[in-house]
Amino acid sequence: MTHSLITAFGLASKMQVVESRVALESQVRLFHSEEYVTLLQANADTLKPEEEEEYGLGYDCPVLPDLWGLVCQLAGGTLTAVDQLINGKAKVAINWCGGWHHAQRDSAAGFCYVNDIVLAIRVLQSKFDKILYLDLDVHHGDGVENAFLFSTKVMTVSLHQYEVGFFPGTGHITHTGVGKGRHYTLNIPYKPAINDQQFVHIFESVLYPICEVFRPDALVCQCGGDVLAGDPLGSANITPEGYKQCVQHILNINKPTLFLGGGGYNKANTAKLWTHITAKIINETIPSEIPEHDFFSQYGPSFEMDISPSLRKSDNTHQHIHHIITTTLDNIGKLTELLNKPL
Repeated sequence: MTHSLITAFGLASKMQVVESRVALESQVRLFHSEEYVTLLQANADTLKPEEEEEYGLGYDCPVLPDLWGLVCQLAGGTLTAVDQLINGKAKVAINWCGGWHHAQRDSAAGFCYVNDIVLAIRVLQSKFDKILYLDLDVHHGDGVENAFLFSTKVMTVSLHQYEVGFFPGTGHITHTGVGKGRHYTLNIPYKPAINDQQFVHIFESVLYPICEVFRPDALVCQCGGDVLAGDPLGSANITPEGYKQCVQHILNINKPTLFLGGGGYNKANTAKLWTHITAKIINETIPSEIPEHDFFSQYGPSFEMDISPSLRKSDNTHQHIHHIITTTLDNIGKLTELLNKPL
């Protein structure tokens, strides 16, 4: 739906469209364990229930036909985008089919069978010394964070809804990394029904200080659509207009940047969002009316690109937003102190 909508607006012809290649087993193993890869390659009929449970397969990660083929296709799309950045063929690369941020080294989780984001960052490290990862999905980017908890070369920043019972239950504001990687992880949790003004205010208040201190050589951004108003799994109240403001701030950093998809469980709204962001990235204005194309009927009854916020009042008070920002800036300050400490 996303790619059809992008094409319907004539945006694809204004970008370099690169055919995705399939990831190699050796590339998937850059992060995932040998045991997990072997399980993914196994015939679904041969898997035992206890094996599925041990490796996170089941309820939200069902065993699908040709699961290994799916994993290699998903990872391959993101790695193809990475190649464009490494080879200098693009300053910005996009793969809306990527962004599977919950997958762990040895297990699937939260609909994610492969962590293409971690694979992308690992490959990007072959050229770019320091990489900043930004996660805008409504859920905590736990898989990516866990992969780089001890790293001083990869800084992970996740804005996400955080409350009791909300998946995955991690990402408290006090969790800032481990060991040498202490203060290179930032978690920015908010309460339900956060609105555009609050979301953008938090993001712009912390992004520039982060970049001033960490000085990244490349950026990776996961653009989950489940933060949108009306998403059945998220409780945020964001519109594409607010999201695009965050994207513009990312573009302002002016570094090689990889944009990836992620969650989004209202399919029509998610396709709208990623089309809006694509237009923002290439500095194109698109009309509000959706053109006729293969999936046109799924955008009714309005057939427009706008997504209206709900009438629900944000649970995030002014005081709470202030607390989030000041605590995050304090955590960034601790990284500054660490970097300025004499050897």
